[in-house]
Amino acid sequence: MKYCLAIDMGASSGRHILGYIEDGKLKLQEIYRFDNGIIDVDGTLCWDIEKLFEEIKNGLKECNRRGIHPETVAIDTWGVDYVLLDKDKKEIMPAVSYRDSRTLVIPEEIDKIIPRKELYERTGIQATNYNSIYQLYCDKKSGKLDKAEYFLMMPEYFSFKLTGKIRNEYTLTTTGGLVNTTTFERDEEILENLGIDKKIFSPLSLPGTVVGTLTDETKAEIGFDTTVILCASHDTASAVAACSVGDNGIYISSGTWSLIGTENSEPVTCEKAMNSGFTNEGGIEHRYRFLENIMGMWLLQSIRKNLDKKYTYDEMMEMAMESDFTECVNPNAEDFLAPESMIEAIRNYLGKPELPVGDVINCVYHSLAKAYNDAVKVIEEISNKQVDVINIVGGGCKDTYLNSLTEKITGKKVIAGPVEATAAGNIMVQLMYLDKDLDLTKARELIKNSFSKN
Repeated sequence: MKYCLAIDMGASSGRHILGYIEDGKLKLQEIYRFDNGIIDVDGTLCWDIEKLFEEIKNGLKECNRRGIHPETVAIDTWGVDYVLLDKDKKEIMPAVSYRDSRTLVIPEEIDKIIPRKELYERTGIQATNYNSIYQLYCDKKSGKLDKAEYFLMMPEYFSFKLTGKIRNEYTLTTTGGLVNTTTFERDEEILENLGIDKKIFSPLSLPGTVVGTLTDETKAEIGFDTTVILCASHDTASAVAACSVGDNGIYISSGTWSLIGTENSEPVTCEKAMNSGFTNEGGIEHRYRFLENIMGMWLLQSIRKNLDKKYTYDEMMEMAMESDFTECVNPNAEDFLAPESMIEAIRNYLGKPELPVGDVINCVYHSLAKAYNDAVKVIEEISNKQVDVINIVGGGCKDTYLNSLTEKITGKKVIAGPVEATAAGNIMVQLMYLDKDLDLTKARELIKNSFSKN
């Protein structure tokens, strides 16, 4: 039996998921799971990339312990963040997180160099302060870029650590506001205008490209060799690759963020799309993920943390269902990006300092469902589509209350699953690499038949 391994890393956790075909269906098996989270390094919010790489190797060692040697491995993560290497391919630390506040004023600075409307027309990406373009400009101002010779986004960096080979992947790079929607390459005019040296970047490779086999050191440490390839390295790109809702469907990749959108063959970069908060991220086979980023389960994750994790998510859902409080907040308000207390941030936003916790949680549920409905209306208007179905995938699709609220408020049929959509999409690309007869249409049908629930 041929095995593929997806290493799917989110902002709060990572997992190694094995994929294989059995009885005509894709089977997924979790091999290893580990925690992830932001760390504070001298007042800067960062990722502990050394720990994360050790966890990646731990999961591979667990495969070996079980006598499973996957033929291929691919890594996906969140977007926009990166690691810089110097001429000796050593890390220029720290690896800053997109949640750090260093870039808050950078978009306004760049507006004076490249008007925001022009930047959107060229890249299709919203001017969100944490985008790679703003982080790079911040690194340029601080002098961090001076010694940089290589730019690697998170999955590319970990693939480099495994193989010693450097590759940059298309879908992930588009998230950062650097890729031209017409050429599918980095926009060199933008880089030149911002004074960012293009030498640090490698050519963009598509999902399915081989990175390499393991280094001798890594092979000896984990106990076997495998081929590392590029999947759709942005976790949402992999999740959307696993969706099969058709031209008139909408997907919601529901995790720390809720990514709601549709798949288009052409970018939508009109002023209405820009003003509505929609972005055009790269997808599999150069398709466009026309979507809006909504701060999703991060709100509930943070509330649970504020409550010292004494409630499960199911218990929190039940608390919400017992509440009749339906006032809403804007989930994307900066107040909720990284507050010390999410509960207090929501109370303050509403001007209700004594609001019971159950009502706070129900507020989050209704706010997300309302935000989904608003996004559906914009997609129907701008993309000229009559949406008939919403496919909710990812960990958040297990939340039956949010699913039912979404169906009720949008009036659209909701399909839930797969839960591990990102891993399924990641593995799908690996299977397409191993079996050249498996095209995108067949692969999506395979996933639909294997996981989706009406």
